[in-house]
Amino acid sequence: MKLCMRMNFVVVGLLLISGIGCGKKEKQITICFSFQDLETEFWVGAHKAITEELMMRGIRVIERNSSQDANRQLEQVRDAIAQQVDGLIIIPQDGQSANTIIGEANRAGIPIAVFNRPPADSSRNAIVVLADNKLIAEKAVDYMVEKAAASGRRYRPCIIVGDLGDPNSIARRDGFYAALAKRPQLFKPVVEVPSKWDAGTTLANFEAAMQANPDIDFVFTSSDFLYPQLRSVLEPLGKWTSDADPRHVILGGIDGDSFACRMMRERIIDATGVQDLFFEARSLMDELLRAIDNGEKQPKKWIVDPGFALTLDNYAERAVDMWGCVLLHRGLISQ
Repeated sequence: MKLCMRMNFVVVGLLLISGIGCGKKEKQITICFSFQDLETEFWVGAHKAITEELMMRGIRVIERNSSQDANRQLEQVRDAIAQQVDGLIIIPQDGQSANTIIGEANRAGIPIAVFNRPPADSSRNAIVVLADNKLIAEKAVDYMVEKAAASGRRYRPCIIVGDLGDPNSIARRDGFYAALAKRPQLFKPVVEVPSKWDAGTTLANFEAAMQANPDIDFVFTSSDFLYPQLRSVLEPLGKWTSDADPRHVILGGIDGDSFACRMMRERIIDATGVQDLFFEARSLMDELLRAIDNGEKQPKKWIVDPGFALTLDNYAERAVDMWGCVLLHRGLISQ
């Protein structure tokens, strides 16, 4: 995968008048955007959604890439605070470091917003936007269930489970089971495949699951980035096929990356639960700029992204809203 966006420091917006308040203040707003890295497609998509939103609103932006170093990110944020920026946006390394950085911003009286990776607790004051992982997973699996119902036969479902120490993994698994519970008569007992968010573990465990249960014909992965491992197992079995083929395995996942976009275009993947990064960036920016405009030093609000399901039925209309398809279409990810 070729990632085309790598920057440690970029000044993006240079417009003189901010876009907030309908002209109430003619003041250049400066925001520091600190992120943990751009090593995965998801974070490239998040970076793009945020920076485009900032540019569109004429905000002067100081970008900082911490390269997955929580201490470095803390120092970068302290430096931005010393420069008296008007606001902070962070994609933290983890929940604990998010709490520490929020505490620094609160003491300095600078409003802060946290994108898609929430703090460990809500004891400090921040604007937080995060995805409803259970709901998004359930929306995708709902579509898969309806496809199963249309076939008129019973299926052997399988779920690739993430690291259950991660709350997102638990929520996604809960969404999967909530959807199956709506049509229990369609399904045989579920096969769970632990992945621990690791490609090698997923490949070995899924291969073993297919050998033990060759009738698996309904598979949901708790993250799109594990699709290549599923393909490595299903393709030699002649089961990595479009939905027009009778050997087709009903496939779905969650995130919305470029691989899922390409495979849906070929009708191999049936549904993807999408974290709507563009909604998240827009909502976060609305709240942060409102706080700055109103002089709020410690705004506190949690915003939930309900996401959506991109399916074979709505692909033509909604692919433009999935971040993985946007990266593909703009040439930011190799085909």
